[in-house]
Amino acid sequence: MASTSYAPTTLPRLALLLGDMTGIGPELVARVVSDRRLADVARIAVFGDLRVLEMGARDAGVQLSVKKVADAAEIDWTAPETPVVDIGNIDPQTLPRGEVSAESGKLTGDTLAAAIRLSLEGKFEAITFAPLNKAALHAGGWKFPDEHKMFAHLLEHKGYFSEMNVLDGQWMSRVTSHVSLRTALDMITHDSIIEAIELVNRTMQLAGIENPRIAVAALNPHAGENGLFGREEIDLIGPAVRAAAETGINCKGPFPSDTVYIKAFAGEYDSVVAMYHDQGQIATKLRGFNRGVTVTAGLDTVFTTPAHGTAFDIVGKGVASTGALESAVRLAAQLAGRKRNAAAN
Repeated sequence: MASTSYAPTTLPRLALLLGDMTGIGPELVARVVSDRRLADVARIAVFGDLRVLEMGARDAGVQLSVKKVADAAEIDWTAPETPVVDIGNIDPQTLPRGEVSAESGKLTGDTLAAAIRLSLEGKFEAITFAPLNKAALHAGGWKFPDEHKMFAHLLEHKGYFSEMNVLDGQWMSRVTSHVSLRTALDMITHDSIIEAIELVNRTMQLAGIENPRIAVAALNPHAGENGLFGREEIDLIGPAVRAAAETGINCKGPFPSDTVYIKAFAGEYDSVVAMYHDQGQIATKLRGFNRGVTVTAGLDTVFTTPAHGTAFDIVGKGVASTGALESAVRLAAQLAGRKRNAAAN
């Protein structure tokens, strides 16, 4: 149900971005701000081009009550209208819809970069962005395998970070992500496994899960079958899991990857750390493709986004579901709020 009160001044300040305008992002954002349904969890400002948001409102068939501002410093968080920081960089009449566009990818990246600059200035405590297209982003000149590595670059982050997917209380993480499988095998090391376990444990604690139960997936079929199908479980993964557990982290494994997600979704574990991208993503997307949230963990700025894509096949039809975007905003607000409280103590 939509909130009828204005956001209290203690709620996290969140920039809500429209994503790639060629996809369903503008429609999703227009829906969630039209009735202020998330005003009870964050102080939300739409960041981008007002013309794109208005296009999304036409797609969604909703009316907007917004206050256009030129800079985040001008926002009146107590006003009844949703603030829109209009950077005026995208004319939707000049770009195609429902297809990959290099120009749209460039502008999407520009908008993300501008929002990150404001987060560094303390104007926003979290960024939630509607779906973008990685191929368009790359074709538009943002030469990164994914947006997460782009964020780390813009934030000049030097340590370990990773994307995680959150669905039905499960936090799915991985040691390697958007790289070829052959490259991933070389990146799976004793240290990288421990770093992945430590990061998911730390991030879940930030989300309020005091003692996360973490399962670690094996690499080989049947967890190597005692060395018959490979020794990585014996020589590499097992020792890394034990080393992490000795520091007090509640982690176990390695477990065969074809059954560990059954255990997790049955409630035995709160998280699974996969060895590579598809090992975890297939299970997660089968569970609920349109409901999951992706978190960029380990960076100074909180980033969340729906785990689904730009859905070119339903652009402009007014049928896009806001469930994952709403969950992304709620999770970003929770992480940002607890991060603020931790810094104050």
